[in-house]
Amino acid sequence: MKYAITGATGHFGQLALKELLKLTASQNIIAIARNVTKAKELLPQGIEIRQADYTDETTMVNALQGVDRLLFISSLPGESVARAVQHQNVVNALVAAHVKFVAYTSFPNAQNSTSALANDHRITETAIKNSGVAHAFLRNNWYLENEIGFLQSGAANQTAAYWASGKAGWALEREFAAAAAKVLTLNEPKEVYEFAGPARSYAELGAALQQATGHHFAVKQMTTAEYQNNLVATGLDANTAALFASFQEPINDGSLNETTTDLPAVLGHELTSLPEAINEIIKRN
Repeated sequence: MKYAITGATGHFGQLALKELLKLTASQNIIAIARNVTKAKELLPQGIEIRQADYTDETTMVNALQGVDRLLFISSLPGESVARAVQHQNVVNALVAAHVKFVAYTSFPNAQNSTSALANDHRITETAIKNSGVAHAFLRNNWYLENEIGFLQSGAANQTAAYWASGKAGWALEREFAAAAAKVLTLNEPKEVYEFAGPARSYAELGAALQQATGHHFAVKQMTTAEYQNNLVATGLDANTAALFASFQEPINDGSLNETTTDLPAVLGHELTSLPEAINEIIKRN
């Protein structure tokens, strides 16, 4: 059985590759990356590395030759070639290379979500379904690492500010990656996995941050404008501050408020407790 991971030099890709090495021998794994030189520097020895780019369907077809099962990690939005176009190239390559199974990293409740972030994922899921390739959609909620600014504020015993009123299913990125690697190797995977930790508010995250650090800083909700102004006061320009503030929109609009046990079920154990997970992130940043 030959397994492959796209985007292998990205943070999620490296974590998934590390976990896959626990489940199968290195000679069964192929890492697909845009930059082979970078891949050789970052990835473990013994892993076959193949060059391919989502924007070039031909390179993807070549890279997928002989691959049985693929972890297809979604690309970043906002690049020169639209993400939906990039992803369609990968789907076309899956078919051309006769890949038997693909696990795709998607967005929570992708087919019904009203979040703008879900659009490209909904299109990609539909394309994969229409391709006829066996598949699993890994609908990842929010990585706890996304909240590094909030966490570092509390770690410095400063006000931890936020503006969103909803909840998110925060968990460590490595836990999402481990689950992705596990699904890739399952004999009978489900079609859809809603991967998330327990849904929590920023107030609850702040309480866990106080517990993790032992500090008694303020956890404060602001208006969106106040939050952006606060970011500008730290030295960010207005556009960057607006971008950072927008990262909380999926939480505020309810897109990440899920009740699901798919993530611990696939992992086979409970998720890292929130205070422990927070300390893990703080220690490595």
